[in-house]
Amino acid sequence: MPSRRARAAAGSANSRKRMPQLTSFTPARPEEILAPVKPWFVVLTLFLGFIGNLIPLTGVALALKPDFLALTLLYWCIQEPRLISVGIAWGLGLLMDVADATVFGQHALAYAVLAYAAEYFRRRVLRFPPWQQAAQVAVLLLLCAALVLLVRVVGGAPLPRWTYAVGPLVGALLWPGVSTLLQWPQRPPRSPAER
Repeated sequence: MPSRRARAAAGSANSRKRMPQLTSFTPARPEEILAPVKPWFVVLTLFLGFIGNLIPLTGVALALKPDFLALTLLYWCIQEPRLISVGIAWGLGLLMDVADATVFGQHALAYAVLAYAAEYFRRRVLRFPPWQQAAQVAVLLLLCAALVLLVRVVGGAPLPRWTYAVGPLVGALLWPGVSTLLQWPQRPPRSPAER
């Protein structure tokens, strides 16, 4: 009968064999070539971001809720600028304005500026790993939120509390996970040698 130490060593060897399969949900390495994205997947993720914005929340959850559509739009503007551009961002912003029953054009303006800024800073953002990209994404999401706030204040709305800036910062913290999740279908299957 094997000793406790031998069983523990065998168990850790087995877990090491299984562990690389779990680590396949990591950001793509710079040398890794991703498959072309399917347009239906982009549309699906934008739709899910739109639905995420419409989820009714209250209290702390509402203060922590990022703009999911802006976050998804930002990712696709950086990764696939040929598919998602300023015009599509403008259209999605108008759709968000109608769904949110807010001043018509505030999200359209904010999303169009966000898409333009994403295309402008695209190469700079892509040079960094996702956790360092999050700082730059925070600035872009705060800019988007500031434009929405500016249009609201000009329209006569009162200034919100300081917690208004929490949502974009939470979105930036979610960036590494979101970018990994949205890259996952594009990643080629790993060879047995990498497992």
